[in-house]
Amino acid sequence: MTDFGMDSCIPARLPARRAHDPATNPPRTVSAAPPPPHPGPAAGRPRGMRPPVLKLHADTPQNLNTVTSYGPGYVEINAVRHEHSVLVMPQGDIEPWPAAGFDDLEPAHFEALLEKTPEVVLLGTGQKLRFPHPRLTAALARRHIGVDAMDLQAACRTYNILMAEGRKVAAILLVDPAPQG
Repeated sequence: MTDFGMDSCIPARLPARRAHDPATNPPRTVSAAPPPPHPGPAAGRPRGMRPPVLKLHADTPQNLNTVTSYGPGYVEINAVRHEHSVLVMPQGDIEPWPAAGFDDLEPAHFEALLEKTPEVVLLGTGQKLRFPHPRLTAALARRHIGVDAMDLQAACRTYNILMAEGRKVAAILLVDPAPQG
């Protein structure tokens, strides 16, 4: 049996501790003088030179469908306003979605997405989050295509992120009618 006491944790080559001997180890002195000032950001540059300017530019996707705005009763894609439900993918045309609202969804609507072969489908359910019955999205589940339900605003933001990452995402954006008055 091996003894794993404290002695086995200390390497054998370390010297034993000795009492403090001022003759062999004089005490250290601490200077009371403050440290020299930091040279600052202008150190090394000639007097009067300005620091370099760094310009940042947003990486905007080129030729990809992007949600540019949304609000009550509309969604805007590539600066074009749509006041009806749409299907949007990074490339291709913006297509009107056959269901006007959440209650009009049918399994055939989701089956039509199979030919587009998306990696993931975002279902923007309007102003409030609603979950579709699994029978509606069964065809996509059989093909291992995920469906994520969220409100319209979250679907628009998530679509833009996934599209910018180069993912093949399909977003069904159900636009609720604008409030009257």
